[in-house]
Amino acid sequence: MDLARQEAVTWRNRALLLFDRVAMPVAVCDVYGAVLLANPAMAAECGTTPGRLRGRDVLELFSPREATQVERIAQALRLRHRSRYQVSVRWRAPGGVERCGELTADPVSDTVEDTPALLVMLRVDAERAPSPAAPEPGAPVTPMEARILALLAAGATTARTARETALSTDGVTYHLRRLSSRWGASNRTELVARAYALGVLAPGAWPPGVRGAEA
Repeated sequence: MDLARQEAVTWRNRALLLFDRVAMPVAVCDVYGAVLLANPAMAAECGTTPGRLRGRDVLELFSPREATQVERIAQALRLRHRSRYQVSVRWRAPGGVERCGELTADPVSDTVEDTPALLVMLRVDAERAPSPAAPEPGAPVTPMEARILALLAAGATTARTARETALSTDGVTYHLRRLSSRWGASNRTELVARAYALGVLAPGAWPPGVRGAEA
């Protein structure tokens, strides 16, 4: 691999790492609105994982409050206009409660001639956003489990989590297996998304913080 390509790969990996750690819900969509990439915060708003959002229509996940807004944006994109577009939306958060907010879409591409992708950001209306759902009855998290989840959401490895919590790596794995079994999570990414969806981890904060539990 030549130096230029190696540097490009390095910067791409750094950008992806930053993308995953942004507290605001963010996704990259194609020009038709299909999700190509989503960060954990965006997935948490839908009660799922980033991988499961891939290929979904962003306007099916977040319903426009005015159809005319979408029509104007579609026409502008067909004409290759590169303005910032905003759409008022509503959606069902985990727990079935309706939220309202605004999607902002910025067309991005390497050159003016290329068909742009859309960098989509979601702003939740503070006055209309309900408190995140409480953990499921009968399945509260312990302070240790909450601390492990926060470290996991921040990208900590099992070894680092063990050091931070004074547990052995087997102890950390034991807690993660219990949580995965309790919430039906198939992997760690899904486990973190579930923690946000249930309100165990506080959304909109970095580094990830625990809601209602002491570390």
